[in-house]
Amino acid sequence: MPRRYHAYSDLPGSLPLFPLTGAVLLPRGQLPLNIFEPRYLEMVDYALQGDRLIGMIQPSESEDKVLRPALSQVGCAGKIVNFRETDDGRYLITLAGLCRFRLTGEMESATAWRAGFCDFAPFAGDLAAQSDEDFPRDRLLAALKNYLSTREMKADWKSVMTAPGEALVNALAMMCPFDPAEKQALLEANCFQERASTLMALLEMGGAGSPTTLN
Repeated sequence: MPRRYHAYSDLPGSLPLFPLTGAVLLPRGQLPLNIFEPRYLEMVDYALQGDRLIGMIQPSESEDKVLRPALSQVGCAGKIVNFRETDDGRYLITLAGLCRFRLTGEMESATAWRAGFCDFAPFAGDLAAQSDEDFPRDRLLAALKNYLSTREMKADWKSVMTAPGEALVNALAMMCPFDPAEKQALLEANCFQERASTLMALLEMGGAGSPTTLN
């Protein structure tokens, strides 16, 4: 993580916002994105000219029903750490999660993309790695095995079994096809232990009825 982000006060008071239903970014997580809408191509161009920061946030209402949906109260700032432009004009980027924020308002702007005022203070602890002491890996592995089995999905079990606890929980929270409200609950969890407990509960509910076998 860049040294200038060792404290929440180093982060800017406003960010360009990327509202995306079903997608959350977590501190120290990495989120790959395929950018193709003109307004978001413009937003990425803007970010690349500055500090390369974008605020990922979920809409709190359907984007199919309103032109400018209301946004969730909590999102996460991400830094563009990988960028590639495709032959057909899309941007393939990776955001590295830095710190969550509470959205305190939106900025008036002439741009097609949205920007908001961000309060990082409630999540100052995000900038330090979370302790994964007493992480119940076996329970998580069993729940994940059942969850994936019910959906005929596969996992790289070697990576799953050896990844650090926080990295594993973040990756699963971001990648598993939970519904938007469940994703938001994972994002807003107070600490690693609470996020891990929420994740395991969601996996266990989603895999109910499937027998547990770990190979």
